[in-house]
Amino acid sequence: MKKIILAALMAAAVLALAGCKKTDKKAGGDAVAALKARGTFVLGLDDSFPPLGFRSEDNEIVGYDIDLAKEVAKRLGVDFRAQPIDWDAKEMELETGKIDCVWNGFTITEERKNALSFTEAYLNNDQVLVVRADSGINSLADAAGKIIGLQSGSSAQEAVDDNAKFSSSIAKTVMFKDNITALNDLDIGGVDGVVMDSVVANYSIAQTKKPFKVINESLANEGYGIGFRKNEPELRDAVWAILKEMQKDGTVTAISQKWFGRDISTIK
Repeated sequence: MKKIILAALMAAAVLALAGCKKTDKKAGGDAVAALKARGTFVLGLDDSFPPLGFRSEDNEIVGYDIDLAKEVAKRLGVDFRAQPIDWDAKEMELETGKIDCVWNGFTITEERKNALSFTEAYLNNDQVLVVRADSGINSLADAAGKIIGLQSGSSAQEAVDDNAKFSSSIAKTVMFKDNITALNDLDIGGVDGVVMDSVVANYSIAQTKKPFKVINESLANEGYGIGFRKNEPELRDAVWAILKEMQKDGTVTAISQKWFGRDISTIK
């Protein structure tokens, strides 16, 4: 009798485990339906990253990525909310379900692709060095012995670390919470240069008119993608399909013209 009871219990356990696996798989597969049921598409971002996502003078979160995402949410039939996050903890914010995606100049890397479900690149970018115009620094080599700032947790840090010649030549690196703070420190002479995204650097210099210049050498070439939870490729694919529709019907071009003066999208 004990053997029969034990066998029955083992069979029940196997069925229960099978049911759990099926449910887990279904949870990822129903990501689009779950989003529509919740009714709000929540985008996680660093809200100090112009022109992709930043605070306007009215303290409203605006930008290129924001305009794209709002239209995607509209076509999905849900509301939209931009949620500022700690950029160092972006993957954790996503995995705990506080946001639906990370969409804010989020560089695609092999390490991130292993942890998240990424779209294809929708914009290209370079990691560049920004210096004061009167600094006498005209090349990466001229930065030898200088203090360089960069955003903590950003791909700028990876670009510096991966360029052995550059990283070994500089005196030290200083970490900042965001690029705007780093540029402010550059302005007062706290650092000699800032490694950051060319998209952000060129926009910020044009808008603020501060006496900065971008060194015409790239530390790294990269693409921006949208990161989703690993088990939710269906939501990633749904968003990407809408972006492709928006590129085809001219919506992406119009948004790009608004923020960059030309269409720089890589969506095909």
